[in-house]
Amino acid sequence: MIVVVGMEFEARIASGLGVPVICGGDGKNLPASLARAMAAGCGGLISFGVAGGLSPHLRPGQCVIGSAILDGGERRPTDQRWAQRLLRILPGAVHGPILGVREPVAHAAEKRALHEETGAVAVDMESHVVARAAAQHGVPVAAIRVVVDPVERTIPRSALAGARPDGTIDPLAVIRSLVRNPRDLIGLVRMAVDTRAARATLVRGGALLGPVLGLVETGRAWPGMDLAIDEELAPQTDG
Repeated sequence: MIVVVGMEFEARIASGLGVPVICGGDGKNLPASLARAMAAGCGGLISFGVAGGLSPHLRPGQCVIGSAILDGGERRPTDQRWAQRLLRILPGAVHGPILGVREPVAHAAEKRALHEETGAVAVDMESHVVARAAAQHGVPVAAIRVVVDPVERTIPRSALAGARPDGTIDPLAVIRSLVRNPRDLIGLVRMAVDTRAARATLVRGGALLGPVLGLVETGRAWPGMDLAIDEELAPQTDG
């Protein structure tokens, strides 16, 4: 099992689960890092962390369990039994497709347009890389993403200015940008509140999931791992 995140604070939360964690940062080195980690053997991949909301029904701190990952023109289904078990474990989680992108989607109008165009309910910068690697290696994939910026909010320029390639935040870069763009202050405060809600949901989710993240031992095995999704769960559709 390998957990893939995009930001350093997500990695800190995921590290408490007792499984290998890869922090993708800006995503440029994520495919290579994931390939190296999987070379040692991997029974499942899970994309874990925050996401931008695309559906108007999602609020900050709400959890999304991916029913599929949209990767360019490809629709890569997640493992259905795994997803259904995650929905059972995480109260209030929403089941829906997640869009993977290479660059942040900051503007509210762009988020609304992506929802109408793709049907995705959330967007992040790691899930498509994770789903692609899972398909290449024939292992199950899941995605747990928590909304940090709802569809109607544009991410402040100063928040984007502080993002380092390794997934950490540069406070000085944020301050320098804020001096140039003082109107960003209200948006930054609002985003800090939303990030706190999303972080709390991730921490609670990790505590509920435990080190197997919704996988349980059964008689059915995935390649390289004698773990599978609880057989009591019947396949379901997105509804």
